[in-house]
Amino acid sequence: MAGQAGITPLDMPLSEARRLNLREIVLQPVAVHEEGRFQALMAAHHYLGALAKIGHTLWYVATWNGQWLALLSFSAAAWKCAARDVWIGWDFRHQYDRLHLVANNSRFLILPECHVANLASRVLALSERRLASDWPEHFGYPLLLLETFVDPRRFHGTIYRAANWRYVGDTRGYRRTRAGYSFAPSAAKRVFVRPLYAHAQACLSSPVLDPQYRHGAPNIMLSAEQMVALPDVFADMTDPRRGQGRLHPLPAVLAIAAGATLCGMRGYKAISLWAEDLGQKARARFRCCYRGRRYLVPSRTVIREVLTRVDPQELDQALQRWNAEQGATDEGLAIDGKTMCNAIDADGRQAHILGVVGHQSQTCHTQKKSAPCP
Repeated sequence: MAGQAGITPLDMPLSEARRLNLREIVLQPVAVHEEGRFQALMAAHHYLGALAKIGHTLWYVATWNGQWLALLSFSAAAWKCAARDVWIGWDFRHQYDRLHLVANNSRFLILPECHVANLASRVLALSERRLASDWPEHFGYPLLLLETFVDPRRFHGTIYRAANWRYVGDTRGYRRTRAGYSFAPSAAKRVFVRPLYAHAQACLSSPVLDPQYRHGAPNIMLSAEQMVALPDVFADMTDPRRGQGRLHPLPAVLAIAAGATLCGMRGYKAISLWAEDLGQKARARFRCCYRGRRYLVPSRTVIREVLTRVDPQELDQALQRWNAEQGATDEGLAIDGKTMCNAIDADGRQAHILGVVGHQSQTCHTQKKSAPCP
């Protein structure tokens, strides 16, 4: 999204800017000592103002002969976007484990008096090339897709279309607030996406994600003891809901949400479906509401209301206590290895198996290696 016209911060005259050679433009990350200037220009010339550098975020500046021409910010993708999600075609059960492969172009500012023909599309093309290498270097995993939102009341998205970004639809106009999502829609935004690789869409929507794109710790399976322990750590937390009509205890709601997240669920819908699949014994361990000789699980609405209103600091402290109680420190390891004598593949490689078991945690780790058969 381009910025508004205003007073130029550049030193070069307009006549010189018109002679600008697009091939001489250089795009580089904003250095630490330049971040103050970057924020000041965004605050002065971008209609959305400056944006804090939180989480996985990269800032870029496009320069020509040392003069700043354009500023860009790329950050984490939107948690939900129906137009984008439909275009990708991914299942919601996979979506939240793959959002890290999508980045959002959260700010794009062409500085005043630098509106040269084809400048914006050139800068976007340069940013795509930089992100393909810079993102893995900074955050440890690659990107497959870029997204951005354009306010049609101000812009038409022409620069994105010129840079081969694809328009996939509009948002519904709802925005996220501290109390959850807004009740009434505001202005809808146009959604544009740009695959960084030809196989990006197929990879993101695949039932099984390619191992090279996986990131983070593997999901776990909760034991019966862990299920029983989860509600206890939330017992002293403040319930933000009104007392009237409160059916599900706060510890049960938070325990189910935490358990579902630990098992790989992302988003309210995935958490609620995971809860519905719980058997009666598992529901009893989570201390769900007991009515009509059955244990009832909270609905998606209840889970969302609690998670958007509960004190995040209290929740974080409770989860840290549970992690400290459940996590075991191994003082000793048992190691054993075997060579599979008759396990030789078509390439003549022999399988070697190594097993490691922690004495205290009882956690088993295995590793398989194939080596040429002597």
